Amino acid sequence: MAALREFVSVVVSDGSQDAGLAMMLLSRPPTNAMTRQVYREIADAAGELARRDDVAAVILFGGHEIFSAGDDMPELRTLTPGEADVAARVRREAVDAVAAIPKPTVAAITGYALGAGLTLALAADWRVSGDNAKFGATEILAGMVPGGGGMARLTRAAGPSKAKELVFSGRFVDAEEALALGVIDEMVAPDDVYDAAAAWARRFLDGPRHALAAAKAGINAVFDPQPGGR
Repeated sequence: MAALREFVSVVVSDGSQDAGLAMMLLSRPPTNAMTRQVYREIADAAGELARRDDVAAVILFGGHEIFSAGDDMPELRTLTPGEADVAARVRREAVDAVAAIPKPTVAAITGYALGAGLTLALAADWRVSGDNAKFGATEILAGMVPGGGGMARLTRAAGPSKAKELVFSGRFVDAEEALALGVIDEMVAPDDVYDAAAAWARRFLDGPRHALAAAKAGINAVFDPQPGGR
């Protein structure tokens, strides 16, 4: 099904140094806004990465300009109630599929990670961003709340008090504050984001894959949002 994906691609390194390193690339210019189709493609790509024996670690990347500005709001505003329910379901399935990839994952964040883009980044095991990146749980600005487990994932990263302040206000957070909050794990120069993410992922390329998968599943079982929750 990989050939049918329009906006999400999987690239697996065939070089000797990075054998086993894969990238899930989101490419829907100009802002990588996510539609129902994009979510379905993310879930499909995550499933491919989970199954492939030649993949040991995964980088989530939106390109050198922007990770994702979140949901495609013009599309959301046109949805019927039934279609909105489908959109919420496919968003949750995509985020959960990324979180469940049984391999170490790191989000390489450039530009902006807003709304559902932030939720997607929080589904990775680790996050690296440029020092000029901006983050925000911005759904409240459109009269919505974060879906796809976004509130639970943000609470897990930043704690309940700070998560409430961020979700209630929808304000932008710079990279320095995001690092202090635990929303990201490393802050680097903007041009170094992908390389820093790759350096992190390389640490696990030769690791015991079954043990890493079991360890990830065990930790996820403790911290991941409950099925059906926000």
